[in-house]
Amino acid sequence: MTFTTRPTLTGTFGMVSSTHWLASQAAMRMLELDGNAADGAVAAGLVLQVVEPHLNGPGGDLPLIVASADDPTPRVLCGQGPAPAGATPEHFAGLGLDRVPGSGPLATAVPGAFDAWMVLLRDRGTMTAREVVAPALHYARHGHPVLERVARTIETVRDLFTDDWTTSADQWLVDGAPPEPGTLVTNHAWADTLERLLAEEASAGGTREQGIDAVRRAWSQGFVAEAVGVFARRPFRHSGGQVLPGVLTAQDLADFEATWEDAVTLDWRGHTIAKTGPWGQGPALLQVLQMVDAAGADDPGTVEGAHTLVEAWKLAMADREAWLGDSAEVPLEDLLDPAYAAQRASLITATASRDLRPGSPGGREPRVAAQALAVDGATDVDATVGEPTVTREGETRGDTCHVDVVDRWGMLVSATPSGGWLQSSPFIPEVGFALGSRLQMMWLEPGLPSSLVPGRRPRTTLTPTLVLRDGIPVLACGSPGGDQQDQWQSVFLLRHLVAGLSLQEAIDAPQLHTTSFPGSFHPRATEPGVVVAETRLGREVLDGLRERGHDVLEQGPWTLGRLCAVAVDPGTGIVSAGANPRGMQGYAVGR
Repeated sequence: MTFTTRPTLTGTFGMVSSTHWLASQAAMRMLELDGNAADGAVAAGLVLQVVEPHLNGPGGDLPLIVASADDPTPRVLCGQGPAPAGATPEHFAGLGLDRVPGSGPLATAVPGAFDAWMVLLRDRGTMTAREVVAPALHYARHGHPVLERVARTIETVRDLFTDDWTTSADQWLVDGAPPEPGTLVTNHAWADTLERLLAEEASAGGTREQGIDAVRRAWSQGFVAEAVGVFARRPFRHSGGQVLPGVLTAQDLADFEATWEDAVTLDWRGHTIAKTGPWGQGPALLQVLQMVDAAGADDPGTVEGAHTLVEAWKLAMADREAWLGDSAEVPLEDLLDPAYAAQRASLITATASRDLRPGSPGGREPRVAAQALAVDGATDVDATVGEPTVTREGETRGDTCHVDVVDRWGMLVSATPSGGWLQSSPFIPEVGFALGSRLQMMWLEPGLPSSLVPGRRPRTTLTPTLVLRDGIPVLACGSPGGDQQDQWQSVFLLRHLVAGLSLQEAIDAPQLHTTSFPGSFHPRATEPGVVVAETRLGREVLDGLRERGHDVLEQGPWTLGRLCAVAVDPGTGIVSAGANPRGMQGYAVGR
């Protein structure tokens, strides 16, 4: 009998799954007010910025995918801001840096999350900004019970806050200490900013869409951009200890707007899997699904299936390093060619590989950053720098959020907001948020797909997923977790779409991932041969992986993966949802 912590929720009206119960309920409120899935997703996303400030914020990043029964072509909204105009390799070299810091103003890409939420609302929603902002504004103004994990994160960076990031200390410390878990925490500066933005909507007149565009202008060309541009150029301490100013300007914000793109898709096992473009790591998941098929082992609960999946991910992530990014041409068609997948899968043997083996799609010669080739198993990572969820010692660091929504009309939204963590950059008191640190994902070495180039997007790990069947959207899912996001999603998809487990059963099933490739986050470490696995995989599987040469790091039984998922059956209209029990934070709601 398959174990599950709770039932898969089912109903006919609408469903939400997110990484925080308050965000899930905020989205559900929009559905109850006759809003659609886009309205609900925006409300949830704005609440997540307030109640999970250690995981995301208005100054961060946001990719999402949306499709509906009456407009079934999956579309990606890119809220991943690019490198600022002044963020050149020459500038970093002049500062004596050989890589982008993991935190601080120099690590900042142009903020993209807030504009993306507003574009989704304008183009696919039905409600006003004031309506969807109301829950987030309430929690920012009147407070929310702070999570224990937020307080713990603040404790890890308390000395940095008091010694250098003093504006962050003013916002997050209470008498010099982190807030007690469960006590009310407010962000009056962000509440004030929201009120000023909403005043722009109210005074704009005209249509709903024109009001939302007025909010966007005030953000990117008005008082928000002005405050951000001044603050970002002040000197602050970075992850390496250097005290330096950033390069982000108000003009960088004015030059950016979230954009709609076609999704990258793969027809697989009777479904179409939709992901972001190669400026994200999403295409790697599509490669892995093809390799698993070619290898003929699709059950991650067996030694053979787990070994095959891990080895496929090593190959796909090697290709990620050589071929994915926004700063050079990406041979996407060749990377997703079934013949290429079969050739890559043929490299999977019965023994674990410890080598970084990028392929040659279309006969091209791969090239990987020189620093990525340096084997480094370092785990002494600055507490400010990252999104990786689990270190070798099992310590949980910074992370991300996720929200999925489905409405009664068959619209699905999958969104993975992140960045702008309270620990990524100093708090800007004039507007009430911190900037992100996504630029750390770009190499200073020129000529690579992920090289630092002004105006180009960092290759993000944020990777929502939308699934269609017979051309109709049926499933939205995703997970926080940095480089592990798609790895955990591959386990979920194999359990749900192939093995037939329910949403909740597939979410609850034991998880594993590999770190045997260059990490996306400072200091970009590689851990050859490492597999991180929950003990619930069982002694037979864990020992079997060791026998095949894997360096298995066993974690607690409920430590890996934070999947969210919603679904709809187009034939019956039944909607469903599941949420991750790990971390005691994710919740699904619906009826």
